[in-house]
Amino acid sequence: QQQQNQQSAQSQQQNQQPAPGGAVDPRGPPQSYQSQMDPSQAPANMGNNNMGGNRQAHQAEAAEVARQRAEIQAVLAQRQQAVQAMAQQGPGQGAGPQQQALAAAGQQQQQQQQGLAGPTQQQQQNVVRKGGQGSQEDSARANAIAALMSAAAAGGAAPGQQPGPTVIPSSSSIASSAANPGAGGLGGVTSAQGLNGQASQIMTVPGNRRGGGGGNRQQQQQHGAGGGVPPVANAAQQGNQPSAASIEEEDRLTAINPSEVMELSQHTSEVFMCAWNPRFTNLIATGSGDASARIWAINGPDASGGCQQSILLPHGQDSSDKKNKDVTTLEWSSNGELLATGSYDGVARVWSRNGELRQTLKGHRGPIFSLKWNKRGNFLLSGSYDKSTIVWDVTGELGFVKQQFSYHFAPALDVDWKDDLTFASCSTDKTVQICRVGLARPIKTYTGHADEVNAVKWDPSGTLLASCSDDCTAKVWDINSAKNEPKWDFKSHQQEIYTVKWSPTGPGSKNPNKLLMLATASFDGSVRLWNVANGTCLRILSRHRESVYSVAFSPSGEYLASGSLAGQLYIWNVCDGVHIKSFKGKGDIFEVAWNIEESRVAACFSSNVVSVIDFKKP
Repeated sequence: QQQQNQQSAQSQQQNQQPAPGGAVDPRGPPQSYQSQMDPSQAPANMGNNNMGGNRQAHQAEAAEVARQRAEIQAVLAQRQQAVQAMAQQGPGQGAGPQQQALAAAGQQQQQQQQGLAGPTQQQQQNVVRKGGQGSQEDSARANAIAALMSAAAAGGAAPGQQPGPTVIPSSSSIASSAANPGAGGLGGVTSAQGLNGQASQIMTVPGNRRGGGGGNRQQQQQHGAGGGVPPVANAAQQGNQPSAASIEEEDRLTAINPSEVMELSQHTSEVFMCAWNPRFTNLIATGSGDASARIWAINGPDASGGCQQSILLPHGQDSSDKKNKDVTTLEWSSNGELLATGSYDGVARVWSRNGELRQTLKGHRGPIFSLKWNKRGNFLLSGSYDKSTIVWDVTGELGFVKQQFSYHFAPALDVDWKDDLTFASCSTDKTVQICRVGLARPIKTYTGHADEVNAVKWDPSGTLLASCSDDCTAKVWDINSAKNEPKWDFKSHQQEIYTVKWSPTGPGSKNPNKLLMLATASFDGSVRLWNVANGTCLRILSRHRESVYSVAFSPSGEYLASGSLAGQLYIWNVCDGVHIKSFKGKGDIFEVAWNIEESRVAACFSSNVVSVIDFKKP
């Protein structure tokens, strides 16, 4: 008993140490919620590690970790020999950029081979994604895989050869995915299946710049697996990735003029999300890791008008009170009068558009990851790390829990209303659930995903539900179908799909005569547009060289904005798939959003700023 108490004390001491800084998942700021939680309120099965991790899972994977490390070290040794052979050619043998990159990667690999040394600064930043750190074994495994994948990406095409297919993330984005211990499973434990898939592809195809994805996924794409497996509309669309030089030149020609950009810079930490008011269209709300949201009033029709005022919505009164109150989600009500915010302390708050705190909603026992108003505006829906979703009645002076749904077995990452009573939720338990207010059990439970489900979105008609996952697939479910199989199963992405968005077109939308499309954004650096009428891929938008975190259709559905790590924003013409505007900011982009007039695009950055960009139709 004494030994157990000592172990428990050591575990708590570790949890109180802050996670390393860096790029943070908008749904989960880096600090451990559990370390600040009242132990008497903690779920019994939460465990002693940060979000999602537990010692039993780490111990169970120890043998697998050792085997994978041995495999990786063998491949790293082979690559090191190749690097040394090139080095022996001497400086006069015409070493080009590819050889220099490989040599630099080889030096990093040699450091990793020497006992799998500690992570680089970038790897320390990447390990923060999706809920805290894993064990030392997890970190060592992630570091080794990151080094291997970086070397494979640095290999590239030999001189005189054409570069590979369309989807080409940079080596840093591949390393980011590999070093992310939460990408393949809950918290700090990466699934062995995902690691084997990535490692096998890299080992058998050195220099393949597409990065992740295993042979099993490729085989499924060729032969199909369940549901309707869609073909790519035209293989020629994938084409060849333009060279970095040509991309930079084209970006320079389409670069947005600095005079067309307004910078909102009063936040003191990462800005995770933003939302334009749907009615009072000069207002934009932003949420940040500084434990605050802000409502900004923009002057005039363009950036020259500047910002009229910024209203602070504090989620903590002082430095000690601001711990674990990072704003993780926010949304305006449909009439534009109320703003709902969710934070890492598990509390939802409702504010007036003038900044007055109207309601404080306490019911969750973990961070809130998603908040959505129903169209009527009487219910607010929240999804939390505590595995539950809550429907709040906010019609009175004091909001209260209308109904709590506790059917997920792991954190609920996203929620979305179908109508005023029915909603969907998704979880790291790999399931999607359809629930209705007043019913005791879910209407449907979809179990087709093989890894945690990151987002769910209903189409404008409320009959089709899109979901995306760390299993690198996006699926479309028909709520009216008696089958629990997806109508379409999109499998051509090579790495995790972080978000999906429907176009504001087709039945049920304001543009009913335009084709309904689904956009998927992935860590493989690509955005894909899908025709859900026949399941074909219409466009592959592949200029990004880093993980794409956010996409947004313009209100007309004619344009699409996409934002990625390393601060790259593109605006695309949906009809022909050509980018028409480009913008490079400082830091990583976590979210992009259009205003209702389609005259501005906002981008949230990890560098604590929001860039508001003027847009005029070409």
